[in-house]
Amino acid sequence: MLVDSHCHLDRVGLAPYDGDFARFMSDTLAKGIDHLLCVSIDLESWPAMVALVEDYPQVSISVGVHPNDRERREPEIDELLRLSRKERVVAIGETGLDYFHGEGELDWQRERFRRHIRAAKTAAMPLIIHTRDARTDTIRIMQEEGADEVGGVMHCFTENWSMAKQALDMGFYVSFSGIITFKNAAELRDVVKQVPMDRLLVETDSPYLAPVPHRGKPNQPIHVRHVADCVAELKGMSFEAIADQTTANFYNCFPLAQRSPSN
Repeated sequence: MLVDSHCHLDRVGLAPYDGDFARFMSDTLAKGIDHLLCVSIDLESWPAMVALVEDYPQVSISVGVHPNDRERREPEIDELLRLSRKERVVAIGETGLDYFHGEGELDWQRERFRRHIRAAKTAAMPLIIHTRDARTDTIRIMQEEGADEVGGVMHCFTENWSMAKQALDMGFYVSFSGIITFKNAAELRDVVKQVPMDRLLVETDSPYLAPVPHRGKPNQPIHVRHVADCVAELKGMSFEAIADQTTANFYNCFPLAQRSPSN
């Protein structure tokens, strides 16, 4: 059994299931995905996301506002804390810094990130951190705000080993997506080899970043198998060992997530 540690179920394409979310979930669970973490990117769509997955105890959720879009409503710490007390919320995020998409003055992005870390510390919940082309500032803010007090995960990691090591030293997990299966990701695969097995997670970031052999198509949680297969090859381990270890890691990283009866 596998855990998809980061997906956006409210954005997954349901065309293959005739728009039926229940059929989609039935197929996902039947194909060996034991648990899914449905990750928040804004507060406007959060209530609908919660309602979509409320009938599925195999799905945990987070609350947070992604760093990419300045037009999204800014979360206040009190609001993040209030929402974090809702059933099945297990983390704060995704949050972080994204200088690849950011333009102009980005103090608002850094302040948004700091606010999420402060909320996570008060709520005693792990963080889900997105970082792209912002290595120095991401680590600096994590250190300044004491993110190591709650830990969490560096999701869909695409940076170098130096940054991964700094995050690991602060107690964070490192999660890899389908990007590691891309031909041009040799440097990232080297990072996978170096991350300790007890601190590694796998994810799809569905509906984005479908792994080979589905690259260029809409992604789905069932494709996390391809990510785990790639990790197994890089680590010289069996798929079963990778599945067992990354599942255990998920529940260690997100202790509020409820294990299914099969676990």
